[in-house]
Amino acid sequence: MNNQAPKQYEYNRIADRKRVDFIEQVLKENLPSGAHVLDVGCGNGVISRHLGQSGFKVTGIDVSDKTIEIARSINPMPNVTFIRKSAEELVAEGTKYDAIICSEVLEHLDNPGSLLEVLYASLSDKGKLIVTVPNGKGPRESLVTRPILRMRASGGFWWKTIQATKRLFGYSGTTVQSAADNLDHVQFFSRKDLDRLSSEHKFTITRFGSANFIEDVFPFSFFAKRLPVLQKMDCVIADWLPPTFSGGFFTVWEKDPPVG
Repeated sequence: MNNQAPKQYEYNRIADRKRVDFIEQVLKENLPSGAHVLDVGCGNGVISRHLGQSGFKVTGIDVSDKTIEIARSINPMPNVTFIRKSAEELVAEGTKYDAIICSEVLEHLDNPGSLLEVLYASLSDKGKLIVTVPNGKGPRESLVTRPILRMRASGGFWWKTIQATKRLFGYSGTTVQSAADNLDHVQFFSRKDLDRLSSEHKFTITRFGSANFIEDVFPFSFFAKRLPVLQKMDCVIADWLPPTFSGGFFTVWEKDPPVG
């Protein structure tokens, strides 16, 4: 008889659950229970706590005092720790991790390469780096994120209209993943961009996965966020379509072998 407690999700969106399931599956396939995992830019700690349920030793770090305080306040597991720490402090510490999670982080950074250098130094030679990012040319980034950023920059009637519409339909600027004050996207990665970025920092991407398709593009999002069955269908459709049409990428990176 299997007495293992059912997995608990803090995410409600199916695409978010699909993402954390991808991360968990990769770790279970490659690491023993109890392996040390670093969750970079952990935000409110949702992914860290989820992996903690599977027995991994997880350290979640973020530069936001607000998110770390939230993560600590709701963390029930002794094998999961949250620390307010910068990339520079991480390198100085010198700890090597069996796996590193960098989920929905790189798109917020002006210089993602600087963080990747830190992650390379902090990952064990046979470790796995799991990176998830929005598809910069996918439906949501092309039809929602970029146009809204342009409207906000210009201000005026259309930006005020967007704000009023979002309030009317119950959209907010915060997410389950993070309560950080600034969640703007400043990088828009295609699959080729990720291949180039990984190669420039001595990594090779060994696995690609897709998030969803069009579920979080308004007006579809208005209905899909209330109907999980539509979200599930959308995630399945994303797996059938070429990655170009995905709303986001799930990737596994491995260190390149030393030269010479």
